[in-house]
Amino acid sequence: MSTVSNPESRTPNPGTPTIALIAGEDSGDQLGAELVAALRRRYPDARFVGIGGARMQREGFESWYDIHELSVMGFAEVVRHLPRLLRLRKALLQRLLRARPDVVVGIDAPDFNLGVERRLKQAGVRTVHYVSPSVWAWREKRAEKIGHSADRVLCLFPMEPPIYARHGIDARFVGHPLADRFALVSDRSGARDALRLPHDAPVLAVLPGSRPSEIERLGAVFIDAAQRVAAALPGLRVVIPAANAQVHARLRAMLAQGEQAPLLLDGHAHEAMLAADVVLLASGTATLEAMLAKRPMVVGYRVSPWSYRIARALDMLKTDVYALPNILARACGMGEEKLVPELMQDDCTAANLAAATLALFADSERRGKVVAAFEQLHRTLRGTEEGGAGERAAAAVAELLEARHVA
Repeated sequence: MSTVSNPESRTPNPGTPTIALIAGEDSGDQLGAELVAALRRRYPDARFVGIGGARMQREGFESWYDIHELSVMGFAEVVRHLPRLLRLRKALLQRLLRARPDVVVGIDAPDFNLGVERRLKQAGVRTVHYVSPSVWAWREKRAEKIGHSADRVLCLFPMEPPIYARHGIDARFVGHPLADRFALVSDRSGARDALRLPHDAPVLAVLPGSRPSEIERLGAVFIDAAQRVAAALPGLRVVIPAANAQVHARLRAMLAQGEQAPLLLDGHAHEAMLAADVVLLASGTATLEAMLAKRPMVVGYRVSPWSYRIARALDMLKTDVYALPNILARACGMGEEKLVPELMQDDCTAANLAAATLALFADSERRGKVVAAFEQLHRTLRGTEEGGAGERAAAAVAELLEARHVA
């Protein structure tokens, strides 16, 4: 770790700001890299510090800690790692308070970042939270508490700023960066060529998750479901893109126990979705990617039993839909009917997943309607202003930087 010069003697300069970012997980690293690149175009001599991954570091970011320290999900998992996370948060806070950056941007990871942001805001540091927690699903009143942590919230979805406005919180819709990475018209033929898949065969893409814990809970169930679909649908090609080497090894071990031979890939989730007729996947960001790829999908998920019991006992979940395409469709006034089938917790069985997947393969009219709805949602997520999500997020951060120095 590099040492930080005496922050009290540093004279703020809007042309050479110090900007701290705190990213958790791979998705945060991607968002952070785009934000750093866009901010550097505005402030070429700026210093970027905090917690970030390889993508952010390639943009000249100085990471003080390993980004994987924050890759923890679910109540039970957080409790198990809580002592380590508390030590990390304390050390990070001390270092940020010494450095006194011009602005701090917490990227997602709300359980960790909002506490850090609150302490820094109380100390007079400008704070931004990039990626709103799911206030539309988990207790809207949290929006008011988020305002105690963040001077500004950058939202990926259009239904979020109005919720914050009801609580007097400054929130901006910047668009979703994934919407910039997918073409409005998808190229199935090109994706099949890239993966060497036949153009005339039905293709099912299977994505049971990107974390080892998800593979342990969902891998065998999803593989079983895919095998059932393959047995009922002659000529089906099954493609399984593994998110990383660890996931790839675990899936390979599971596949060795079965009779079918899916195509197991190292990465290439984007291409696998584009090549597919239907996608079977775990709930999460991947459902948004499948939507932007314009592919009908079946969504399933299980959390750890403890996480599920706690959420139910506390009555924390305020929605009856879980997959992002369904949530967005309702928020954008497209009706109450679910665009995509969801099979959660006890309903997430191989038999149920297979039945829902086969129903989609058999109903071309339904698939066409789903694709049309996905195209409409894609346009909404791109936003109406010029530039991509990263550029709009940088503009919102720059406003705070300039306002600080004008004041």
